[in-house]
Amino acid sequence: MKKLLLIPALLAGTLAFSEQKAYEISPMIGYNYHESSLGFKDDGYFLGGLEFQINDVDSKIKPEFSLFISESVDYTSGLSTDTIRGAVNGVYTYDEMSSFVPFAKAGLGIEDVSTETVTSKSGLFVDVGVGAKVNFTKNLALKLEAMYLGKVATHNEGILDHNIIALVGLTYAFGEIEQKSVAPEPVKEEPVPVIAPVIVAAPVIIDGDDDKDGVLNSKDSCPNTPAGVTVNAKGCNVDNDNDGVLNANDICPNTPVGETVNSDGCPQTVALDINFENNSDSIKEASHTKLQAYADFLALHTNYSAKIVGYTDSKGSAAYNQKLSQKRADAVVAQLIAKGVSATQLSALGRGEENPIADNATSEGMAKNRRIEAELTRN
Repeated sequence: MKKLLLIPALLAGTLAFSEQKAYEISPMIGYNYHESSLGFKDDGYFLGGLEFQINDVDSKIKPEFSLFISESVDYTSGLSTDTIRGAVNGVYTYDEMSSFVPFAKAGLGIEDVSTETVTSKSGLFVDVGVGAKVNFTKNLALKLEAMYLGKVATHNEGILDHNIIALVGLTYAFGEIEQKSVAPEPVKEEPVPVIAPVIVAAPVIIDGDDDKDGVLNSKDSCPNTPAGVTVNAKGCNVDNDNDGVLNANDICPNTPVGETVNSDGCPQTVALDINFENNSDSIKEASHTKLQAYADFLALHTNYSAKIVGYTDSKGSAAYNQKLSQKRADAVVAQLIAKGVSATQLSALGRGEENPIADNATSEGMAKNRRIEAELTRN
């Protein structure tokens, strides 16, 4: 037994673990020598277990958690027991000596004895130990360890039961330790001679507005804007109705949001807000201003033709509503021609109760369904 205990001490002068990792896990096997007064059959018994050490802490003493198990240990009485020991230790690693690194440890634990006798019971223990590691590879090392374990005894008035344990195993180290940044030493700077500044007069810039868009050249991000185009503060063309067609090319500048438009910025269908007398194709006077605006558009853009489509609500018979919608579409065409639109650009169609855009069960819905739409076609 004494020879076994000398092994870690001899190796301590020659073992080293070159590069410390964040974590270490060590499966271990060993032999436990115990006092003969504990009632066990032999002078000791084998045990195996696992040690887990955390190195990524800002302390020279690193925490270690261990678990060891011995099975079917015989008593002199003929009984047998299993023992389980769990411990928490603090491990102090010494500076490297040659190619080895020795360590020392101490801690507390608890031992569970499955079959208790008068002289062997479960209880708390303290332990101290020494050992060393030598690495085979960057992550793998041999681990040798000798420990003293004293368990608080209940059969002899609190005097410790003594155990000597010799262990050998393999340590697998993994995980990188985060390096703490260290502030560099301040560099003493030599005084810099003060040189009087040389003042240079700023060049005189003669600004202008070459593209005549109202934005000076020095602030104009779009310097070649066509004359007459409305621009923003950077001198660039804008798209006020957000339909994807710039104002300079948009002949339908107030398209409702979300409408699909062609390259001229015009939607395929335009809702004309025209009001009629009740059950009549007579256009109310207030609607003539809106008709004039649409007539001006068609008269200016003769490459477009418009089909004027009339709709009604569902009140009344379908045949009556069909005729009324046709009369109203014809009335709008007649007024557009009277306001200067070529008859070749216009056609009329009554669709009666078809294609409602709201619920005919309410007065508000019926009002929305009584409408005039213009279907635009670019010729």
